[in-house]
Amino acid sequence: MACLLEAPLRISVLSEVTATSRHYVDRLFDPDPQKVLQGVIDMKNAVIGNNKQKANLIVLGAVPRLLYLLQQGSSSSELRTECAVVLGSLAMGTENNIKSLVDCHIIPALLQGLLCPDLIFIEACLRCLRTVFISPVTPVQLLYTDPTVIPHLMSLLSRSQRTQEYITQIFSHCCKTPEHQTVLFNHGAIQNIAPLLISPSYKVRMQALKCFSVLAYENTQVSMTLVNVLVDGELLAQVFVRMMQRDQPVEMQLTAAKCLTYMCRAGAVRTDDGCIVLKTLPCLVRMCSKERLLEERVEGAETLAYLMEPDVELQRIASVTDHLVAMLADYFKYPSSVSAITDIKRLDHDLKHAHELRQAAFRLYASLGSNDEDIRKKITETENMMDRIVSGLSESSIKVRLAAVRCLHSLSRSVQQLRTSFHDHAVWKPLMKLLQNAPDEVLVMASSTLCNLLLEFSPSKEPILESGVIELLCSLTQSDSPALRVNGIWALMNMAFQADQKVKGEIVRALGTEQLFRLLSDPDTNVLMKTLGLLRNLLSTRPHIDQIMSSHGKQILQAVTLILEGDHSIEVKEQTLCILANIADGNTAKELLMTNDDILQKIKYYMGHSNVKLQLAATFCISNLIWNEEDGEADAMTGSQERQDKLRELGFVDILHKLTQASDPNLCDRAKTAMQQYLA
Repeated sequence: MACLLEAPLRISVLSEVTATSRHYVDRLFDPDPQKVLQGVIDMKNAVIGNNKQKANLIVLGAVPRLLYLLQQGSSSSELRTECAVVLGSLAMGTENNIKSLVDCHIIPALLQGLLCPDLIFIEACLRCLRTVFISPVTPVQLLYTDPTVIPHLMSLLSRSQRTQEYITQIFSHCCKTPEHQTVLFNHGAIQNIAPLLISPSYKVRMQALKCFSVLAYENTQVSMTLVNVLVDGELLAQVFVRMMQRDQPVEMQLTAAKCLTYMCRAGAVRTDDGCIVLKTLPCLVRMCSKERLLEERVEGAETLAYLMEPDVELQRIASVTDHLVAMLADYFKYPSSVSAITDIKRLDHDLKHAHELRQAAFRLYASLGSNDEDIRKKITETENMMDRIVSGLSESSIKVRLAAVRCLHSLSRSVQQLRTSFHDHAVWKPLMKLLQNAPDEVLVMASSTLCNLLLEFSPSKEPILESGVIELLCSLTQSDSPALRVNGIWALMNMAFQADQKVKGEIVRALGTEQLFRLLSDPDTNVLMKTLGLLRNLLSTRPHIDQIMSSHGKQILQAVTLILEGDHSIEVKEQTLCILANIADGNTAKELLMTNDDILQKIKYYMGHSNVKLQLAATFCISNLIWNEEDGEADAMTGSQERQDKLRELGFVDILHKLTQASDPNLCDRAKTAMQQYLA
C-alpha cells in the first residue's frame, strides 16, 4: 500500500511548492507599488540558497516581470534595486537558470540600467551582470555587441570599490580573444585598471591583477605597454614582484606570476631578468609543492611549463630548483590513502580532478625535457616514469592523453632514450594504438613522436615497420591539416632512409604515384620539403634509383621540372637539385637526364646562379653525370665518354672551368673534381 501512496504524496507537495511560488509571482502584478516592493523583498528572502524555489519562479515567469519593473521609469529606485538583487540571486542557481535569464534578455536590460545615476542601483546591476558573465554558459560576446558599453564601464570604475571589483571581474571573464584584448586596450583598460592594484580592498586588487593576466596573455602590444606603466611611482613589474612575496595570499602570488610569465613570453621581459629567474620561476615551483591545493598545483605547473617552454636556460634552472623533477612525481600519487585531507567535500573534489594533476605534470615534464639531455635522463629515471607515460596514453581524459604524448615527444628527441627507455617499455605499441582513432590535436603530437621513433638508430623502427604502419602514415598525408600531412610524409621519409628495396617498394605502392605528385605540388612548404626528402631517400643506392626511375622516371622528372621553374625557396630548389644528383648517380637512370635537354639546361642555369648552395647542388649533378665508372667495362667507359662529349658541347666544361676560380672553397673543390674527370 505504501507504494501506492507515494505518487499522490509527491504531486501534492509539488503543487504546494508551485502554489507558494505562484503567490510570489502574482504579487509582482499588484497595482499598489508598495505591495509590489514588499513582494520583491519577500521573493528575495525566499530564493536565498533555495535552488528549487529559484527554478520554480523562473518557470512561472517571474523574470520578464522583474525585468519590466527594473526598466520602468516609474519604478522607485528601491524597487529597481531590489529587482536587480533578486535577478542576481536567481543567477546564482544552476546553469539552466542562467540560460533562462540570458534568453529573457537580462544582459541588455542590466547594461541599460547602468546609465541610471543611482550608485546603489548601478552596483546591484553590476553584481548581477558579474554573476551572469562568470557562468560558462553565457556568450561573452554579449558584452561587446554595443560599442558604447565598454567605455561606459571604464567610466564607472571610479564610482566605488564595488564597481571596481565587479567591472574588473566582468572584464577578466569576458576577455577571451585577441579582439577582446584589443577592444579593452583601446578603451584605456591599462590606465584605468593599473591604479586599482594598490586599492585598499583585497578583492579589487585581486580582480585588477586577474584582468592584467588575461590582457597580457600572448599579446605583445599589451605586454610592451605594461612594462612602462608606473603605479604610484613604481614600475608595474615591481608591483607584481611584491604581490608574489610569500606573505601574500597564494591566489595573488600565482596570478602575479602569471602576469610576469605572459609578459616574458610576449617578449616584453627578458628571460634572464631577475624578476623572472629570481622571483617568478621560484614562485611557480613553490606552487607545485604538495602543501598546495590541487588547483594551485595544477595552475602552478601549467604556468611554469609555459614560461620555460622556449628557453633552455630556464629549463635548466627549474630542473635544479627545490627538487622539482621528483616533486612532480607526487602528482601521480594524489590523493593517496594517506592524504591529509580531513574535509570529505575537498577529498571528493580532488578525486574527481586528480587527472588534472597528471595532465599538468606531463605538460611540465614535456617542457622541462624539450632541450637538455641531462634533464631528460633525470625525468626518465624518476620512479616508474615511463610506465606512467604509457598509462597516460590510454587514459579516458583526452587532455591527459595529449599531455602524455607531449611528454613522450619531448623525451623522444633524445637518441639515448630512444635506444634505452623507449625500447625497454615498448612505447611504440600504445602510441600506435593512440594513432588509430584520435582527435587531430593528439594525432599531430603522436605522429611527431612516431617520426622520431622511426629514425634509423631507433630500435623501435623494426617492430613499428612490421606492425603495418605504412598504410596509416599514407592516410595522414591525405589529411586537411598541413601538420598531419607533414608528419605523415616525415615519418615515411625517416622510414625510407637506408631502407631495403622491399620497404621502399611498399612505401611507393601504398602512397601511390598520384598522391606522391600531389604532395610535390602541396601549397605548404614544409610538406613539399619533406616529400622531396622522401623522394631523395627513395632514390638512394644505384639499384633502387634505377628501379624507381624505370617505372616512375617520367613523372618524377616532370615534377622536378615544375619545382625548378616555380617560385620556390632556395631550400626547396636545393633539395630538388640533390634529387637530380641522386638520379645522375644511377646506372641506367642517368640516361633519362642525358636525353632530357630541358633538365640539362636547368642544371646549367643553376650552376651559374647567384646562390652558392644551388651552384653546389647543380655542380654535383654534373659531376655524377660525367663520372668515369670504376668497373672499367668498355661499355661503361664509352657511356661516360659520350656523356662528357655531349656536356662539353652544351657548354658545361666552360662553366666548370669558371667555377674552379669560385670564392667559395667547397664550390671550387667540387668544380675541380669534376674537371679531373675530363682529364682522366
